[in-house]
Amino acid sequence: MKAIITISLLILSNTFMTLAWYGHLKFAQYSWFAKLSLLGIVLFSWGIALFEYFFQVPANRIGFNENGGPFSLVELKVIQEVITLVVFMAFTLIFFKTETFKINHLIGFVFLILAVYFIFKK
Repeated sequence: MKAIITISLLILSNTFMTLAWYGHLKFAQYSWFAKLSLLGIVLFSWGIALFEYFFQVPANRIGFNENGGPFSLVELKVIQEVITLVVFMAFTLIFFKTETFKINHLIGFVFLILAVYFIFKK
């Protein structure tokens, strides 16, 4: 159960992180957002990123094996990185219609899956 909670929180966290880091590139098409200064955009993104921490910190505390969770620190980081890339690719394909998923991306994901396999191999 802690594994499912941890992974769910990491997915939520990474959704907010991706929106904070890359959402402003899409929001620029809205006139109200386009009028913001760079500092305004940074503060706007920072406000979104705050929600990332509301999910990331509990995910790490719940999931870390020294706190009774199922994952080592390295396993938590690898899970987080894979989720980051999956969320980023979904975000990119949904919100940025000019981006495409290519064979080299697929090959990279296969290597990530292999990395997860080797990290979790006992």
